[in-house]
Amino acid sequence: MSFYEVLQCYRDFDFDGFFAAVTEADVMRVLAKERRGERDLLVLLSPRAADFLEPMARAAQQLTVQYFGRTIQLFIPLYIANHCANQCLYCGFNRSHAIGRRKLSLEEIAAEGRAIAATGMRHLLVLTGEAPEVTPMDYIEAALALLKQYFASVAIEMFPMATEAYRRLKAVGVDGLTLYQEVYDEAVYRRVHQAGPKTDYRFRLDAPERGARAGFRAVNIGPLLGLGKKRREVFFAGLHARYLDDRYLATEVGLSLPRINPAEGGFQPLHPVSDREFVQFLLALRLFLPRAGITVSTRERAAFRDRLVPLGVTRLSAGSCTGVGGYAAPERRETPQFEIADQRAVALVAQAIAAQGYQPVCKDWDSIG
Repeated sequence: MSFYEVLQCYRDFDFDGFFAAVTEADVMRVLAKERRGERDLLVLLSPRAADFLEPMARAAQQLTVQYFGRTIQLFIPLYIANHCANQCLYCGFNRSHAIGRRKLSLEEIAAEGRAIAATGMRHLLVLTGEAPEVTPMDYIEAALALLKQYFASVAIEMFPMATEAYRRLKAVGVDGLTLYQEVYDEAVYRRVHQAGPKTDYRFRLDAPERGARAGFRAVNIGPLLGLGKKRREVFFAGLHARYLDDRYLATEVGLSLPRINPAEGGFQPLHPVSDREFVQFLLALRLFLPRAGITVSTRERAAFRDRLVPLGVTRLSAGSCTGVGGYAAPERRETPQFEIADQRAVALVAQAIAAQGYQPVCKDWDSIG
C-alpha cells in the first residue's frame, strides 16, 4: 500500500461543504477527546475552530510537555551545492534562473563543518539541489561521511531517492530524512513543477516511506504552505504523518509547516497563510499527532517564532544560511534558495527559548557503534 491510496479516498470529498457545516459544538466535542481521528482533524482546521485558539493552545501545550518535556531541539542547515535540474516556480535554485552555481569541495565541506560545530550545534541538516551529474552519489556519500565526524546527528533534505540509495547514506552515518511533498494537490503539483525529475509526483510522495524502510531514525515531512488550498494541504500532511507513524514504529515522524518566502524569480503564494491561520494549523496538528515532532524554520520572523515555543513546537533551526556554504566563508555566499526571516545567531535563539522556561538542546542523541 502507498499513501497515494489514502489520498484517493478524498478525491471527491467536499472539503468546503464540510468546513461550512462545522459548528461550535463540533469543535468543543473534538477538544474533549483524548484521541482524535481524521474527521476531527478537519474540524480543528475549519474556520470555525479559529474561535477556539486559546483552548486549543492549552491542550497543545499540555500534550507537548507530556511527550517532549520543556525542551526545544536546535539544528542548522548546510547547503553543499545549488546546481539543479528542476524547474520549480517557487524555488531560488530553479534551473532557469541566472544565479551563481556552486558545489563545495570536500575541503570546503570540512571547513563548514568545523565552523558550524564551533557554535555548539550538533544536529545538522544537509541540503543540495537535484543534479546527479554534478553531485553524484559518491560525492554525497563522501560529504556526509565527512560531516558525520563533527555532528551527533546528520540528516538530509535532498531529492527523493530509491530505498537502496537511502541505505547507502544510512551506512555512512545519516540518521534522518526531511522531504516535503511541497503540495499534495496533484494538479497544482504539475503546474508548479514544470520540468526535471521532480515532476514525478508519486516518486516523491513515497520517498518518506522508503526512508523509513531504509532504517532512518527520523523522517520529517510537510507541505509548502502557499501552493495548494491551505486547509486541505495541512490535512493531507497530517494524514501522511499518521500513515507513517502507524506503519514504522521505530521511526520518529515529524512535520514542518514552511511558508513560501521571497526567492529568486519573485513567485507569489497562490494561497497565502496568515499568522493566525499558521498558529491554528500548528495547534491542530499537535492535537491530532501528540507524539510527532513539529519544526518551525527561520522562514518565520524571530518574534513570531518566539511566541510559538509554548504552542507545540519541538524543533527550531537557528543561525541559518540558505546559500551554498556561508558559515566558514560568509563572503562567498551564493544566491539563497529563499530569504530567511529570523537571522539571529544560535546563541540568541537559545537565549530566547530559555527566557520562556524551555531548555534549548543542541544535542540529544548519539548513534551506537
